[in-house]
Amino acid sequence: MNLDFGLDPMFSWYVVLLCLSGIVMVVLGAINKAEQSAGSRALSVIAGLGFLGYGVYLGFIFDGGSYMMFFQAFILPVLLVVNFIRSVVTKPTPPQPYMGAPVQGQYPGTPAQGQPYAGGPVQSYLGQPQAGPTQPS
Repeated sequence: MNLDFGLDPMFSWYVVLLCLSGIVMVVLGAINKAEQSAGSRALSVIAGLGFLGYGVYLGFIFDGGSYMMFFQAFILPVLLVVNFIRSVVTKPTPPQPYMGAPVQGQYPGTPAQGQPYAGGPVQSYLGQPQAGPTQPS
């Protein structure tokens, strides 16, 4: 692979960095170990393909003349790698199961399930009386 077109050595390093960044971003977007969002993974793959494509173009198709070097563009791969590492390190906590509404006897001072309730009819949250617990005959 001859990347030296009689241009400065900075060109060769730029092409190598573009291709390397593109490959890293495509790989990070392709694996789903970090539980990243689909949008983040798609952005990583699309940007990686763009970097890799421009690097291949400059390295193998470009025959000299003027070209543009965007070193600011390397901020994006760094941010995507940091985002990937952060999502791997801080794994999301699994959702806690819903325990439901409290039942009779769940809180201190209330009769436990199966014990007779000394009060009258139970009032619902809407203020309508409901039948209290029944005793087995």
